[in-house]
This record gives sequence, C-alpha cells and structure tokens, in this order.
Amino acid sequence: MKIAALQMVSTPDVARNLATAARLVGEAAHAGARLVALPEYFCLMGRRDEDKLAIAEADGQGPIQDALSALARRHGLWLIGGTLPIRAATPGRVRNACCVWGPDGARVARYDKIHLFSFDNGREAYDEARVLEAGDTPVAFEAEGHRVGLSVCYDLRFPELYRALMTPPCDLLVVPAAFTYTTGQAHWELLLRARAVENQCHVLAIGQGGLHENGRRTWGHSMVIDPWGEVMALQAEGEGVVAGELSAPLRDAVRTQLPALRHRTLDC
Repeated sequence: MKIAALQMVSTPDVARNLATAARLVGEAAHAGARLVALPEYFCLMGRRDEDKLAIAEADGQGPIQDALSALARRHGLWLIGGTLPIRAATPGRVRNACCVWGPDGARVARYDKIHLFSFDNGREAYDEARVLEAGDTPVAFEAEGHRVGLSVCYDLRFPELYRALMTPPCDLLVVPAAFTYTTGQAHWELLLRARAVENQCHVLAIGQGGLHENGRRTWGHSMVIDPWGEVMALQAEGEGVVAGELSAPLRDAVRTQLPALRHRTLDC
C-alpha cells in the first residue's frame, strides 16, 4: 500500500489551510497513495493558543471534520486528519484530536493526544496544557489489512505509548507533528528512527515545515521510515507530498531475522 505524508506550513486562516490540504490530498491520490496523513494543527497555526477554542468543533460534526470526510470519500482513500480541536468536557479546554476517515468518508478512529508539550529555553516557550486537555487511550485501526497506530508530536518521546500499540504489533506508526525548529533539529529524526527500529514497523512522520505567519518556525522533515530504520523518503521544508510503500515482506524479514518483539520480557 502506498502511503503519503502531506507536509504543510499552516496559517491562521482555516479556509486557506483546508484549501491547501485538499490540494495536497488530491496530489497524493493522483500519485496512487491509498493512505495519506496531514500534520498536527494542519487546520490552524494561530497567533495565540486560545485561537484553537474559537474553531473547536463538537465530536463528529463541524466544517473541518465534514471537509476531511468529503476528501476521503472523493478520492477513495484513508485520510488521517493530522489534528483538529474538538471540544472537551472541561470548559475552556479542547482535545487535540487525530481523526481518521475511510474511503467511504466514514470516521473509523479518533485518538486524543496524550502527552502535552511544554518547553522553555529562555528564548521560546510553549505550554499546551493552557488550552488542551490530555487524552488517555492508545488507538489503532485497520486499513486494508494493515494495523495502523496513532500518535501525535510530543508523544514521540514516550516509547511506552508505542509499546502499548504493539499488542498486537502494528504495521505502521503515524506521527503528525508540529515540532519546533529547535527540538526538531536535535531530536526528530533520532526519535522517529528509534520508534521504527524498536517496533520493527514502518513509520509515517508528517510535519509542519517552515516559517509560519504567526512567527513560529517548525522543523518539517516529513519522512517515511522502514522497519530497519532506514529513511525511504524525506522533505525538509515547505509544502509537499512525501510518499513510500508499506512492505510486508521487509517487515516480516526484519522480525524473523531479529526477533526482538518476541524477546520482550517486561510489560510497560
């Protein structure tokens, strides 16, 4: 199955971002992709954290969700909608939700980001907990015989989440993200390749990649990684489609030659 990461440089304008997403999904579909994924915050890179509250939708309905459902149906593919803000039970909070639509446009999965990013090096500071409410449940789904595990951005630093997703083992781990330039330059590829190697499966990493209108710079470097940890395709910055093939024979060969998943003795 051909898979694709759709790298974006999202803006504070939801309509413009949806138009860009639609164009990139169309390009990936035209190139033969059966599963495509958008980055974290694809629909809005606001000027303030609170901007997410203004566009938050109810679970299962709203213009952003409707647009993604229509795109999946129009192109007949699996669409992982990066993340979008869905209203939380707690007033003034939203869930950073990664939703998935099947080729018929029906939603098949929703994962709420568990680990909320916080960083302060004296020059730049972030604290997602100001407006986000954390999820608490790992989520995987089946797509054309492949088990796909979901995660979001900062989750990448917590290998226990991916171990939880490996029962039963996934064929693909998906990581939509908006890594900062600072942390991405230091750790993005290192962590992604580690997740691929330790779980012996493909990884699809989808980044925001460039200088945004709100002044933030994201690392980008969307990539497809194989079960041996090799980078199959990569785009450093800017909008684009990064594609690769899921290879069951390679996955099986890696797991047979180096049966690390069978050698596990400790529960996470």
